[in-house]
Amino acid sequence: MSASAKEAILAAARRTAQAHGYGGLNFRALAEEVRIKAASIHYHFPSKADLGAAVVRRYWEDTAASLEAMAAETADPLRCLGRYPELFRRSLEAGNRMCLASFMAAEHDDLPEAVKREVQAFAEVNVAWLGRLLTAAGVVPAEQGEARARAIFAAVAGAQLMARSRSDLGLYDALIDGYRAAGLLPA
Repeated sequence: MSASAKEAILAAARRTAQAHGYGGLNFRALAEEVRIKAASIHYHFPSKADLGAAVVRRYWEDTAASLEAMAAETADPLRCLGRYPELFRRSLEAGNRMCLASFMAAEHDDLPEAVKREVQAFAEVNVAWLGRLLTAAGVVPAEQGEARARAIFAAVAGAQLMARSRSDLGLYDALIDGYRAAGLLPA
């Protein structure tokens, strides 16, 4: 199987997981979407757990790259922090999808260990980035960075969940504005 087929499988699995979580990953349905035989998926991903872990790993790697690109193009760490909610908003803009790792975190009890580790890695990538920028912007001292970063990450993910449940992008924006007004998110 070609590398492009593997990428197509990962892309299709990502879209599915953002709409239906880990439980929604189905080799037969993915094969139909990618237009290959279901057995062909097993070449790269012997099990659903292998596929799920690969999808989440790619997701957090892509997110980490997006965060670093945002930091590189926005020299002011405070302005960069202000842009952070854009990443979660993009999922809502793409067919009312949800952050894949947030969706899977809600399925925690049913996830294989390898998938759980990747979901946790996504959260840690976000928290580390937020903590670093919060400290660089002088919003909090270094020893308070992680706690504030976790609160921001949880709040933004929660805003996405509420907005998705109502198919209301405006609600997401209003919640983010409320976090800024309350001082949780730097304005």
